[in-house]
Amino acid sequence: MTFKLFIVSLVTFCALANAEEKRPNIIIFLVDDLGWADISLRGAPIDTPAIDSLFSEGLTLDRFYTTPICSPTRAALMTGRDPLRLGISYSVVMPWMNNGVHPDEHFMPESFKAAGYQTAMVGKWHLGHSQEIFHPNARGFDDFYGHLHTEVGYFLPFANQGGVDFQRNGVTIADEGYETFLLADEASRWIKARDKDKPFFLYMPFIAPHSPLEAPDDLVKKYENLEDTRELTRSAAIDRTRTLNGFSPSARPMYAAVVDGLDQAIGQVLDTLTKEGIEEETIILFSSDNGGAAYAGGGADNFPLRGGKGDTYEGGIRVVAAMRWKGTLDAGKSFESIMTVMDVFPTLASAAGVSMLNTKEIWGRDLWSAIQNGKNIKLDKEIYFASETPNYGEFHTTVFNDKWKLVQVITSSLLEINVENKLFDINADPNEYNNLADEYPKLVEIMANKIREWRALHPISGIRAQLVPPPGWRAPKDWTSYTIPIEDLQEDASLGFGAHAHQILDYLIKDHGRIIYDCEPGDWERGKCKAPESLKNHQH
Repeated sequence: MTFKLFIVSLVTFCALANAEEKRPNIIIFLVDDLGWADISLRGAPIDTPAIDSLFSEGLTLDRFYTTPICSPTRAALMTGRDPLRLGISYSVVMPWMNNGVHPDEHFMPESFKAAGYQTAMVGKWHLGHSQEIFHPNARGFDDFYGHLHTEVGYFLPFANQGGVDFQRNGVTIADEGYETFLLADEASRWIKARDKDKPFFLYMPFIAPHSPLEAPDDLVKKYENLEDTRELTRSAAIDRTRTLNGFSPSARPMYAAVVDGLDQAIGQVLDTLTKEGIEEETIILFSSDNGGAAYAGGGADNFPLRGGKGDTYEGGIRVVAAMRWKGTLDAGKSFESIMTVMDVFPTLASAAGVSMLNTKEIWGRDLWSAIQNGKNIKLDKEIYFASETPNYGEFHTTVFNDKWKLVQVITSSLLEINVENKLFDINADPNEYNNLADEYPKLVEIMANKIREWRALHPISGIRAQLVPPPGWRAPKDWTSYTIPIEDLQEDASLGFGAHAHQILDYLIKDHGRIIYDCEPGDWERGKCKAPESLKNHQH
């Protein structure tokens, strides 16, 4: 081999090696309460060209499932784990709560950061605010711009319960403008200012189109005459709110205005990628955090799916979703297999060649190969979701596989419990018209028992529906100051009272939940559950 040929070969080899080492950027657009039918690509009377482009230029995730409500979906997205096991399943993190995701849980951006990614979050967190250890900057994000809570409004002062909730990395800010557009401005600025020698991971959880709805005047005017032609959802819990509020103006016109603004914001970020020349270097995942809020005041439409946000019919958990990687994924196609929000972490990590550094069991699956090759892949285990929002003691649960789905509505009072079972062949009847529970009572019994066993894994102090604060509780004037800094916290998670008897109490509690975190019933006697060091110190 001549010296010249050797040099050419060496350069070619190095170029190929660098190409192999170059990892894609990641952007996750998580929108809040968007309905199944609320993009113009699906016939909605709302202009959504940017969102539509993610479907036409990318891959439709046709059977993408989330939890029925906000915080649990975010917990599942960040960890790849079942949010019920984390204690964040039945309800969302309310401002007066101390809950967050256990610091022992590993978050997706932590793995990407360890692999050399620069990481940022722009938008709504909603996974804990009371202690700094629960915050985005402590969970793998280099930069955080946005809100710890939900429902902070779309204009200044961006407050929850009267307390300002808008910050950049722990410092309160007062940027002026429309909230949705501010997030787009910040994301675009961050992308342009990035270290171009390193890949980036950007998480954009928008507040839009969550209620209470607000929009700029021009968008309000654009949709002010939009008629509300939505069908009822066939969910008693949702449709009764429309009946009770029949005298109120429809939320549909304002909802359309908010979705239009959301689309413009996403379009701005997509334009930034184009101008930076990194469209083909960036994987984009787009999804709603749950089904559209179709109740009175929400304005969303999930038709023809049944139900919506808060319940476990398809309209509450099967959401509009797409993935785009220009030049790698075929445009305009559809991935028909079931994919859940728990699958996102392992799938994106696989696509990017990033090692997952979690030590706890992941419930999500790596679907990257199936997505890339357009192959159908069956579930390897059943999927469970639940919600107790908004009514305390009214649980909406489900378990489903590739064919059968059981929906349970469990209502309780001080003197009685009522369980309503509905069984669907979800492939033959995806819109859940035909309840087959009476035809297959044994199957209902088996699946209902699986839900019972699954719910027994919930930490007893995990979140329950609490729509109002404890009597006399007062909100801070500024939520940034409300947070307890990490240096003011003790090293270990608190065990509570009776730590010396936790093993016995955890065994005796049985179906009511778990006292010891991340420990299944019977694990102690089988030697499968290891006590934390702080618990061992209490044992005799």
